[in-house]
Amino acid sequence: MCYIKFTSALSKGKITATKEIDKSQIIVRLSMIVDLSVELSEETRVYPGDPRVEIIPWAREEFYMNLLKLGEHSGTHVDAPIHFIPNGKAINELPLEKFIGEGIVIDAREKIEIPQEVEGKIVLLLTGGKEITIEIAKELVDRNVKAVGIDGMSIGNEEVHKVLLSAEIPIYENLVNLEKLIGRRFLFVGLPLKIRKGSGSPVRAVAIIMDGAPAGI
Repeated sequence: MCYIKFTSALSKGKITATKEIDKSQIIVRLSMIVDLSVELSEETRVYPGDPRVEIIPWAREEFYMNLLKLGEHSGTHVDAPIHFIPNGKAINELPLEKFIGEGIVIDAREKIEIPQEVEGKIVLLLTGGKEITIEIAKELVDRNVKAVGIDGMSIGNEEVHKVLLSAEIPIYENLVNLEKLIGRRFLFVGLPLKIRKGSGSPVRAVAIIMDGAPAGI
């Protein structure tokens, strides 16, 4: 088992002061990282009408490299407001804090019920591929969630996207392994590529299990 322990230190001359943080001390167990992303390949499913993923051999002799051709919304990805909102923020204009935060998985395979404790969290919906309604989208906005994700190819129709994106709530789609996170405390990380004026980006989304960490981390 490998641990990372984050502490703060201040050095000046020969004096070194190390301040250990009690309640806010973070210990990450590297063996408890859950991959939430699909593999990108030429077999990766894409939304109807989107460009398919192409991985084209570029160099094979002195070194190995491929040329990638894919849409911004290929595989596991995140939508930026500009995807559906005219003059909305592009993916490179959103603060990084939008893509990292405490997550919660809601098992919505039978019925979607949003619990009370979602404010400021990244809400991941396990629906079995079903889309959400505009009413659920509005409820997520009212609950002030940081971001929302789903295991399906699309979270919903155009109006669902507009409700969430107009509130600058990033939307993650094509997530996997959400069932492994039911009832767990975890840190969600889903950083996009820094694409200028991008409507979204593929991501490598992961969940870092935080069951043993103090509340509020």
